[in-house]
Amino acid sequence: MMKNEVPKIVFATNNPHKLEEVRALTAGKIEILSLSDINCHDDIPETSDTLEGNALIKARWVKEKYGYDCFADDTGLMVDALNGEPGVYSARYAGPECDAKANMTLLLEKMKGQTLRNAKFVTAIALILNGEESVFTGEVEGIIATSPSGTAGFGYDPIFVAAESGKAFAEMTPEDKNAISHRGRAMRKLIDFLLD
Repeated sequence: MMKNEVPKIVFATNNPHKLEEVRALTAGKIEILSLSDINCHDDIPETSDTLEGNALIKARWVKEKYGYDCFADDTGLMVDALNGEPGVYSARYAGPECDAKANMTLLLEKMKGQTLRNAKFVTAIALILNGEESVFTGEVEGIIATSPSGTAGFGYDPIFVAAESGKAFAEMTPEDKNAISHRGRAMRKLIDFLLD
């Protein structure tokens, strides 16, 4: 790769919020292509029972079917009082056709009356580059709030209060969230690896 060339890589996601977060982290360093940029509109199955497994499934799918080096992520919210639920099922916790609001409502329902509210967000990013597979992880500790607050972010952000900020992710600016978030931490490991 030439010194002045900005490397390009595909991020195997259909989530516009994730794409936006990652592009903010890689601005000027790496050009991130989305699945629609490479004309991939597949519904990629996530059949693993681990975050790493699902991330690898998505990355391998894009590499095998479209030929691009790429990375994919899977993220889970692990709640101590619920034995690690929703975990790998975070995105479809309230059922396959659910949305973020339904997932959040179900989680708050299950947490009613719980005094132990510790939780953590974990992101696993799988990278396929030059035929090699690598996995990078990031996590952030926090607690589950008793009710949603804030309007930023997505997913469980309104009810996840990060230990480091004392605020729900949805109350933080994108920059502040990226500085301490699970995805931000995993992405910085990936970016360092790509630019090394």
